[in-house]
Amino acid sequence: MAEYRWFKNYDPGVPHSLEPYPQMTLVDYVDEAAKEHPDATFLHFKKRKMSYAEVNKLSDEFAAALAAKNVKKGDRVALLMPNCPQAIICRWGAWKAGAIMVHVNPMYTEAELEHALKDCGAETVVVLTPFYNSVKKVQSHTSVKNVIATNIKEYLPPVLKVLFTLLMEKKQGHYIELQSGDHWLQDLLKEKAGAKRPDVKVLPGDPALILFSGGTTGLPKGVVGTHISQVMTGLQFKTWVGAMAEPYKDVMAMLLPLFHSFGTYAVMSTAIVSHMSLSLVANPRDRDDVIASIENDKPAYFPAVPAMFISLLEHPKVKAGKVDFHSMKCCNSGAAPLLADTKKRFEELTGARIVEGYGLTETTMACTCTPFAGKWKQGSVGMPLPDVIIRIGDIETGEGEMPAGKEGEIIFKAPQLMVGYWNKPEETKEMLRDNWLYTGDVGYMDEDGYVFITSRKKELIKPSGFQVWPREVEEVISKHPAVSEVAVAGIPDAKQGEAVKAWVVLSPGKTATAEEIQALCKETLVGYKIPKFIEFRDALPKTMVGKVLKRLLVEDDAKKAKA
Repeated sequence: MAEYRWFKNYDPGVPHSLEPYPQMTLVDYVDEAAKEHPDATFLHFKKRKMSYAEVNKLSDEFAAALAAKNVKKGDRVALLMPNCPQAIICRWGAWKAGAIMVHVNPMYTEAELEHALKDCGAETVVVLTPFYNSVKKVQSHTSVKNVIATNIKEYLPPVLKVLFTLLMEKKQGHYIELQSGDHWLQDLLKEKAGAKRPDVKVLPGDPALILFSGGTTGLPKGVVGTHISQVMTGLQFKTWVGAMAEPYKDVMAMLLPLFHSFGTYAVMSTAIVSHMSLSLVANPRDRDDVIASIENDKPAYFPAVPAMFISLLEHPKVKAGKVDFHSMKCCNSGAAPLLADTKKRFEELTGARIVEGYGLTETTMACTCTPFAGKWKQGSVGMPLPDVIIRIGDIETGEGEMPAGKEGEIIFKAPQLMVGYWNKPEETKEMLRDNWLYTGDVGYMDEDGYVFITSRKKELIKPSGFQVWPREVEEVISKHPAVSEVAVAGIPDAKQGEAVKAWVVLSPGKTATAEEIQALCKETLVGYKIPKFIEFRDALPKTMVGKVLKRLLVEDDAKKAKA
């Protein structure tokens, strides 16, 4: 393997390469754990502990149930739920049946959900009860034949299950009446109690997962990753920050949603290959529940977005010194820029080191990361992990390699890059060229191999790590009868890392308020896509040919913020 300048700054003991990678899947790793330590805890959820043996048995039964519904190898099974035991049981069951798991953001609006289900062609959907009616409303416009519902209470501890049923189930929208032809997950599991998994040969190189990404055009596209890509990413992170990990003892906090690449590839995969248990948090916006999970499960590893670290630091219970964070060994930050002050304060609070990373859904989180023990450089997202190669190409063509400190397009090469976009060969060719992935992000690499991101060629906005394509928001706002022109872009934000902002020009004689425009967006867009800030202007800056200069809008906003 060639020598790269970042190698000299690797922490002691971190190898330059992990090849050859074990020809295993995450299913194999859990099988291994269930055989060696069947009673060890695999999942923590609201004080309920589930062992490797229990989860393995339930996922075998679900795989058998899917096979009975004629789910075959390569079929897509969609999942609509937050982090909960069913998300792991159904994911593993789908893989054991040979299916490709499509984990869809459950907070999608009906229009977004319909697009996702039609795009992937899923015929089977497993849905948590609050989102069941949304599936039913779009089902007739999709290929979905099998709808399987599950309730969050099914894997709660007995006392909490009773309290939930009595006090919260109806109030919080978890109670539903199942329509004819649909199924309860628990009924299917009972029907297949004790059943063995189907006799399906699943290879490491087979497609395993589709996650939706904004990519380089407006509508989200399904990014296809393989079974081995999850293993590779998990092993890279394990090698980078997991040297002190204790298998079957340490806990990984699972706050990041499993429909997000950070949550799936960087967090879940690392925990599985390290034999760490997962502390599942269904709603990370419920900071009280996050703190309760920290107190109950005592995570050694705590991956999160910067907004989470900020909100925990501001929580009254944390400020009062009533939360013990000292189980934490390492915290991972990603998906948005981490402020130096936030890093300093959280490290002082916990005694754990925060490492910051950068990757894409399309790279299946082949990633850069700041060193655990080595030098941290403010503003840097670190250096490439083992077997990840980054070059800075010409900003216009992507060709060549820029010298240290010179800006250009950030381009990845790694063994686990996406297979491509689902059923979108042209878009795949645009992103993947000669085994290099062109990110559209602009940055530079210094003489030590540290990467710094400065802007984006593509205009993707990432509030709290989620992906927002500006054109999608612009099209919604432009439907308002008073709106003449609109431009949407991301601006720095202390809470979200990056926030969605809209600059609006109204038609002569027409009026509108920011609240009206936000209400219009709420009708068709998920919450994080709704502009946090709206500014009304008399005109938008444009090029000679009439293209809006969003860069000038963002720069003007930054100047006002400093004033």
